[in-house]
Amino acid sequence: MLSPSLSSNKENLPLEPSMEAVTALEEASCSQRQVDSAAGPADAEGPQEVDSPSLQLRPSIEEHPKIWLPRALRQTYIRKVGDTVNLLIPIQGKPKPQTTWTHNGSALDSSRVSVRNGEQDSILFIREAQRADSGCYQLCVQLGGLQATAIINILVIEKPGPPQSIKLVDVWGSSATLEWTPPQDTGNTALLGYTVQKADRKSGLWFTVLERYHRTSCVVSDLIVGNSYAFRVFAENQCGFSETAPVTADLAYIQKAATVYKTKGFAQRDLSEAPRFTQPLVDCTTITGYDTQLFCCVRASPRPKIIWLKNKMDLQGNPKYRALSHLGICSLEIRKPSPFDGGIYTCKAINALGEASVDCRVDVKAPH
Repeated sequence: MLSPSLSSNKENLPLEPSMEAVTALEEASCSQRQVDSAAGPADAEGPQEVDSPSLQLRPSIEEHPKIWLPRALRQTYIRKVGDTVNLLIPIQGKPKPQTTWTHNGSALDSSRVSVRNGEQDSILFIREAQRADSGCYQLCVQLGGLQATAIINILVIEKPGPPQSIKLVDVWGSSATLEWTPPQDTGNTALLGYTVQKADRKSGLWFTVLERYHRTSCVVSDLIVGNSYAFRVFAENQCGFSETAPVTADLAYIQKAATVYKTKGFAQRDLSEAPRFTQPLVDCTTITGYDTQLFCCVRASPRPKIIWLKNKMDLQGNPKYRALSHLGICSLEIRKPSPFDGGIYTCKAINALGEASVDCRVDVKAPH
């Protein structure tokens, strides 16, 4: 029979070992087996020191290597010849990663390019960029067996050279045709086009006629007759215009063409016509003592003779009436009419082609 103390201890023991204990036992057993296998048979004879590098623990990686490439460097980074290139690239990694730069797959030229690697960034610096510095730059950040890479394309450009062998091909009317060949050096980038200018010999001032023109031949129009013109062409890229421009050896003289005017025969239109009233006289009633006017319009060619009649009696020379005719408008003024001035008034127009007449009735009433 067990003593009470042993019985109580037995009741406090767990029925089976915990998971932590099992894991610890397995790790210890595994470590022991690795050491035993590494030791070999020689260790059976006695203890011996082991300096194998495989047993040295590598430092833990707190942050994986990473490169934060700025947005401006995700496309081709363009600089002019002589400009400074200063690229600051943020990086990540703990402990401090190993950083390397290459240019077109080769190591950097330390005489021209300098690199500074910090804890959180890497800086590429070129004091005065040259066209040879253009190309593909690769940044590699390594930490243990992990690495991150970034590619930056740099393009160093300059002004293009001048076009070659410009010549005046033809001149006709008020236009001239030009041709030239592209420049040998485009400045390490594509051309934006050509600028064509003209200058007349009298003033010597240059004026632009075409800008960013992409062909190597053109027609310059609207030249002034009697002037002589010279032409020049500039090449243009992102840096600007070429330093010089070739000028045509020959002048384009715009001659005045002899103009011969031929008159076409045409038939003279006969505008003659007999008198025709376009606006007749209108009957009217007037008050004794108030001046009254009669109007009508006549059309005729040649100009007709106008005769006014009252009750078929000619009124010409009667001071009581005043007759006017202007631009086909005929008028008759009856001055201070009386009841005896009432009746039928007639306007008659006569020319060589015929005659026409219109009538109206005039009533004169006494005032109430």
